[in-house]
Amino acid sequence: MADFSSTSSRSQRRALLQALDSRADLEVVAGEQSVLVLAPPGRRKALAEEVRALDLRRPVAADDLRAHVIPVHYDGADLAAVAEVWGCAPEAVADRHALIPWTVEFLGFTPGFGYLVTDVDLPQMPRRESPRTRIPAGSVALAAHYCGIYPHATPGGWQLIGRADVTLFDPTAQDPALLHPGDTVRFIPA
Repeated sequence: MADFSSTSSRSQRRALLQALDSRADLEVVAGEQSVLVLAPPGRRKALAEEVRALDLRRPVAADDLRAHVIPVHYDGADLAAVAEVWGCAPEAVADRHALIPWTVEFLGFTPGFGYLVTDVDLPQMPRRESPRTRIPAGSVALAAHYCGIYPHATPGGWQLIGRADVTLFDPTAQDPALLHPGDTVRFIPA
């Protein structure tokens, strides 16, 4: 496990996640400041050498990254709570959120769930005091400095701002996950 807590280290972390994204022979677990790579016992030494040989100073080529535009119905149950934290009216949350450029930092929590980050200075969004037992698939939500879209119905404690009609994870597809580390996401009002 490696520590990626500084700003330059975070870009190296993203480059590592991009480099390992398509490796079906590994299990990659990304944390906010770390990456854990699990490999079969007979492959660990070779994998450690492969990772050390990676040039993590530059992200994957822009040609390999994708830009996603995702329409959102801004009708989430927590618009008022988000507006209070952002210091705006609930009606202004959609416009403000749609102006923010997001980047997929890593995938986790559940298959297809991308943790989206931005360079825009936003106040930390608190999680709900009591998580919901069921968040509908496609729900767009905020927590801490992340934005995410729930790929499946699941419990969750993030602040809901809307819903998107997008398939984020299809296990039958050649590439099951829509989002990958380094991809950019723009939201637009539906």
